[in-house]
Formats: sequence, C-alpha cells, structure tokens
Amino acid sequence: MMNNLNNGMNTEQTAIRTIYFSIIGNTVLAIVKGLAGFFGNSYALIADAIESTTDIFSSLLVLFGLKYAKRPADKNHPYGHGKIEPLITFLVVVFLVTSATIIAYESIQNIQTPHKSPKYWTLIVLGCIILWKEISFRIVIKKSKETHSSSLKADAWHHRSDAITSMMAFIGISIALIFGEGYETADDWAALFASAFILYNSYLIFRPALGEIMDEHLYDDLLEEIREESIKVKGVLGTEKCFIRKAGMKYHVDLHAIVDGEISVKEGHDIAHHLKDHLRMEIPHLGHVLIHIEPDK
Repeated sequence: MMNNLNNGMNTEQTAIRTIYFSIIGNTVLAIVKGLAGFFGNSYALIADAIESTTDIFSSLLVLFGLKYAKRPADKNHPYGHGKIEPLITFLVVVFLVTSATIIAYESIQNIQTPHKSPKYWTLIVLGCIILWKEISFRIVIKKSKETHSSSLKADAWHHRSDAITSMMAFIGISIALIFGEGYETADDWAALFASAFILYNSYLIFRPALGEIMDEHLYDDLLEEIREESIKVKGVLGTEKCFIRKAGMKYHVDLHAIVDGEISVKEGHDIAHHLKDHLRMEIPHLGHVLIHIEPDK
C-alpha cells in the first residue's frame, strides 16, 4: 500500500511539474510572437500570440485543477476530488473557443483592410516556434499518458494546436512574400484557417472529458488487466461484472469476484481484501476498489 501511495504522489508531482513547463514556455512564446508580429507586420503571428496568451491562463487553470485533485477524500467527497479535472478541461475548451473566435474576427477585419506584407525574418521566428511547440506537445502528451490526466492531455493538445496555427502562419507569410503585391492578405487567411482548426481541436479535447464526467466506459484494456490480475489471487476462481469510472488520475473499480460457494463468510471477506490489495499494488493508478463476492454455484 505504501508503494501505491508513493506512486500516486509521484504521478501528481510529475503532472504539476509538466504544467509548470507549459506555463513558462507559453509565456515566453506569447512575448516573442507578439513582438515579432507587431514589428514584422504579421497578423498571423499576432493571432498566434493571442492563442499563446490564452494558453497561459488555461495552463494556470489546469495547474489549479491538478492541485485541487490532490486533496484527500473527505466526508463530502468520499471518492476524492478528481472530478475537478474534466471540469477544468471544459474551461480550457472555453478558452480555446474564445481565442479562435477573436482570431477569426480580427482576421476577417484585416482581410478587408489593405496593409503591408510581413517581413522575411518572421519565417525564421515561426520555424523555431513550430519546432518548439511540437517538442512541447510530445513531452506533455507523454506525461499525460503516464499520469492518466485528462486536463494534462488537453494542455498537450494546446501545444499541438499552437504548432499547427504557427504552420498555417508560416504558409500564409510565405505566400505573401513569394507572390508579392495582391497577396498581402494570405497571412490573414492563414490565421482564419487556423481559427477553424482550433475549434475542431476544441471538440477533440471536449469529447473525452465529457465521457469522463458521464462515467462512460472507455477502458477495455484496463478491464482486461484487472481480470487477469484477479485470478492470480488465491481463492479467486474468476470474475463477473467489472465497472470502471475515472476521476482525475485515478480509476475507481467495482468488481464481482467468483469464489468457492462452500467457504465461510470470513474466508470470502479475506479473499476480497487480498484481491483489493493485490489489484492496487499491481495497478498503481487504481483508486477505490470495491469487491463483491459471488459463489461459484
């Protein structure tokens, strides 16, 4: 049980360290993009800066959610506070939709307003940004899988979204520079297309979080692992029903275990406790495990 507790603490600390990485990275990039967009005549870069600014606030929300989810179970929250994670993810989606709407509106305004072409050096800035955001995505998505955190996964997709919008800006600026006069708005069209991608990405983030709130079953691999581990416990002949629901970085399990119908109530009770301890030891990201004993005949 002590190993399980230590693993849980390490998981939470990993998630929090990862979100600090996102906050620092987004802050630096928002400043770089804003300055480069302003001095380089690129609204796509300014739009990118707007998204990075919203990313900072959404990452702060994720940080709050992760720290709140760490609170132990209490009288009013017997299953802990993990459900805050998908709720925070919903707020992150709101930030994404808001930034996409602002970018789309400003892009349309700029398309209708004559302006100078972007500077050549903005492409170098964008190239570095795209590389960094893709690296950030890979780091954070890996940590989200390790910690089973839905809000961390949403933050990871923020990085991928940023990389894609920066790529759009790169293409738009390249078109404006290559084709010259008459193509100045290619940069703005790129920002408009980027906003559409952000909206689509918002749905991809929202859908799993909704499933988590609704206790939708999405965990077939974990279910199979639980069944395989269960029959390793002495006295467990098999398993029947197994329900899994996710709360934060933990999975709560209701499992029906089949035992010899001739044993005493105390023996069945002991088997249930051994099974619970075994599952939580072998699968550290399990939270509450409720075992219901079924006789084999």
